[in-house]
Amino acid sequence: MNIVFMGTPDFAVPSLQTLLREGYNVVGVVTQPDRPKGRKRELAPTPVKAEALQHGIPVLQPLKLRTPAAVAELAALQPDLIVTAAYGQILPKSVLALPRHGCINVHASLLPKYRGGAPIHHAVMNGETVTGVTIMYMAEGLDTGDMISRVELPITPDDTTGSLFEKLSLEGAELLKRTLPALLAGELQAEPQRNEDATYASNISREDEQIRWERPALELFNQIRGLNPFPGAFTTYDGANFKVWASLRPGQSEPRQAADEGVEPGTVLRMTDAGIEVQTGAGTLRLTRVQPAGKKAMDVSELRRGMTIPPGAVFGGSLDGAEGASE
Repeated sequence: MNIVFMGTPDFAVPSLQTLLREGYNVVGVVTQPDRPKGRKRELAPTPVKAEALQHGIPVLQPLKLRTPAAVAELAALQPDLIVTAAYGQILPKSVLALPRHGCINVHASLLPKYRGGAPIHHAVMNGETVTGVTIMYMAEGLDTGDMISRVELPITPDDTTGSLFEKLSLEGAELLKRTLPALLAGELQAEPQRNEDATYASNISREDEQIRWERPALELFNQIRGLNPFPGAFTTYDGANFKVWASLRPGQSEPRQAADEGVEPGTVLRMTDAGIEVQTGAGTLRLTRVQPAGKKAMDVSELRRGMTIPPGAVFGGSLDGAEGASE
């Protein structure tokens, strides 16, 4: 049986490794083109490409999968099954029709919730307490195919998108391992999704990254951890970009300073080694790890050695006007 694997980021690597470890015949890997990386902007292979090359597997990197040339190149591999995980492109009908066992996808949510390209980010940002992985048949719509198997995973208050990304990548690989034998034997009955229950997790926009201090503290706490470690939440301070990488869950640790209800959201109440206490639309939020424009990310205790943000200072301002806003 010929299997083609399609994936791009670190999330997909454990699934590819599982296929190889279980002895499946992976005849080719399809991944996104190499992208510039680092300060020197040198082209770097995707994590999936790097893994494939270690095993001597042919790699295809079409800019667009919909072109006749890309489809012909894929067809030449004669796939019996296509397995995808965070590939980054919607498969056209011409590709979906190639393998006799169909195309399946390892998706990082409990479908039909969080269809789309950033399900982990949005689950954390929305304060969900449970998520999971769904393996589904791929269809022409965005994550609309019938569901084959799933596994649930709790989201703890300490989870970030980064920690959950790693957990779900491993859970997805294990679920793939358990699912494939029965799937290929024709022993599984796929379940259609309830479209009326669908929610969408679009790719993260610059607007999603901006901290709106008029929102409640708990929502901002979830936003910040949902954007950690990439791309990061930001506000502005003194006309410059100011990223926030971590905060304490409201009500966690030592008592917070009481805030005057008349204080403008975004106002700094105090700055100590324990963090920067900021008034929000409902309650206060303690920022613990931040990154001023042009500097590295650091704990507030380290920031205080060279920078003081006085009580009464106000975070926030124009999204486009901040210095370093494109960082």
